[in-house]
Amino acid sequence: VQLQASGGGLVQAGGSLRLSCAASGRTFSTYTVGWFRQAQGKEREFVAASRPGGSSTPYADSVKGRFTISRDNAKNMVYLQMNNLRSEDMAVYYCAAHIGRLITSQAMSASAYDYWGQGTLVTVSS
Repeated sequence: VQLQASGGGLVQAGGSLRLSCAASGRTFSTYTVGWFRQAQGKEREFVAASRPGGSSTPYADSVKGRFTISRDNAKNMVYLQMNNLRSEDMAVYYCAAHIGRLITSQAMSASAYDYWGQGTLVTVSS
């Protein structure tokens, strides 16, 4: 499984970006796909995940109400719509995949994912 994250860039505080994660594989619909982020000098943290079937896990508290995860199985894509961006959202965003369904506690843990994309940088200017 190969993952390609894209859509990062420079945005002003309060602005929006949509990140995309393109995945390879014929069984994409069976993947749990998660978004994680890592700010400079900080540990990687969970943002949101999409389970097989399209349901999402709870979002990280820091992004709840501002970010939305979605997927298009026909296109092997998962998206992260990020609205009302803040300076604290500035990070490298990674998508990751696990073949199969993860329960919430697993989906929120980076160690549960077997495949990772290269990351896309989101910069928020104030």
